[in-house]
Amino acid sequence: MRKPKKFNPHPFDYHQEIELEISSLSNLGVGIARVQLENQGEQSNQSGQDEAQQGWVVFVPHTLPGEKVLARIFRNDKSHSQADLVDVLVPSADRLEPKCSLFGRCGGCQYQHLSYDKQLAWKTRQVEELLEHMAGVHTDVSPAIPSPRQWGYRSKITPHFKRPRDGKIGDIGFLLAGQRSHLVDVPHCPIAMDEINDALPRIRDETRNNAKTYKKDATLLLRATEGRVETNHRNPISETVTTDAGDITFHFLAGDFFQNNPFILPAFTSYVAEQASSCGAHYLVDAYCGSGLFSLCLAHKFKQVAGVEVSETAADWARRNAELNKIDNATFLASSAEAIFDDISFPAEETAVVIDPPRKGCNQEFLEQLFAFGPKKVVYISCNPATQMRDLSEFLLAGYKLTAVQPFDLFPQTRHLECVIVLEKLG
Repeated sequence: MRKPKKFNPHPFDYHQEIELEISSLSNLGVGIARVQLENQGEQSNQSGQDEAQQGWVVFVPHTLPGEKVLARIFRNDKSHSQADLVDVLVPSADRLEPKCSLFGRCGGCQYQHLSYDKQLAWKTRQVEELLEHMAGVHTDVSPAIPSPRQWGYRSKITPHFKRPRDGKIGDIGFLLAGQRSHLVDVPHCPIAMDEINDALPRIRDETRNNAKTYKKDATLLLRATEGRVETNHRNPISETVTTDAGDITFHFLAGDFFQNNPFILPAFTSYVAEQASSCGAHYLVDAYCGSGLFSLCLAHKFKQVAGVEVSETAADWARRNAELNKIDNATFLASSAEAIFDDISFPAEETAVVIDPPRKGCNQEFLEQLFAFGPKKVVYISCNPATQMRDLSEFLLAGYKLTAVQPFDLFPQTRHLECVIVLEKLG
């Protein structure tokens, strides 16, 4: 391949092949190797003497700690290089044959080649590292709780395709690994539920047969519900979660957010319920309540529950779900982002707050309102531990102490996880 015009030739030539020892994994699921360079000591003023002694970092996807590999350099950045895997010279004892033939090309999974117990161990370790590096906290992290299903667990997938060319639709699938625009065709996804894979061939065929109706890039929706697959974002669907107070049924629009691994939700919501109620709090505020997952699954633990949402539509679905499940101690408020707690009358010293924000975490405006309210306990749930640990620093400064850190593996075979941290107000 032709060398890119802006390729930086230091410390490696373009497509230079080098043998590497993989020492660890990044939180993106990429293998990390370190190489001692002859002139690295001279460069230590940029990155510090300690980093210079550890070696120049090379990232190699689809590799595992303990492996010796042959890698091909394609990019040199200021502090590291990036390489493609050419060959595994000495494999890890934890390496498995991937279940999907598209693994390594499809960007959806990062860990299919790694035994499941080691996936859990690395996810736990990565939470520990984020705690240390982003929040300066050294504490025990409980081992990641496994998913009851390692395959066939996703209740929703959203394949993409480019606008038709010459009246035909090309690949229908997901981003090519390491790419931001190129797609790989995915006719079957082993982490999706059986209902989805059964319907996928028909839906792909229908999409291609209707190519003339698409004028631009598009995304399909396949969401499993009650033994079938819904493809219309605006149609209501159902999900049922088992709690120690009985089954809770949720209705919501197929295109709305709802956790995509229903098999782990009983353990997940049970842990949040236990932590939120363990301090003796009598009241609960669910600050990003959506259609009411945590509000309604936890309601039996509290005298009163208030779910708060910036979306009136989501709050309305939560109200309907409370009525559907005959839960009469939960109310739902649609509040503006600037006034999340204005309508909450619970005494802060008897209140626990559950927050499950988007991947970007909590904004400063929300945190200031939360700290002004000053709840006795906060249970913070996140699908992005990096932003969660960033926010943790704010909680510590605001007079909260960290009492528990519990990862949950909602996304086996991928680098993604959910992390629950528990905070109690000092004094």
